[in-house]
Amino acid sequence: MYTQYNFKSKKDFREAVKVGKLVRLYAPGLGQPKENGIEFVEGPHYPQPHTWYAEVLMKDSVVVKVK
Repeated sequence: MYTQYNFKSKKDFREAVKVGKLVRLYAPGLGQPKENGIEFVEGPHYPQPHTWYAEVLMKDSVVVKVK
C-alpha cells in the first residue's frame, strides 16, 4: 500500500499528516484501502527500494495518524 505522494522518508510522511495535509492511500492491483481503521504503508514508491514502513490510522479515507 502506498500514499498518493511519494514521500522519501517516514519522517516526511509523518510531518505532512501532522500539519494537516490530506493524504490518501492506494494499493495498485490490490483493491481499495480501508476507509476507517488501521492500514500499513510502505515507501518510497516502486521501483525504488522500500526504506520505510508505517502503521497508519484512517478516517474517512484520509490518513489521520502515523504510528
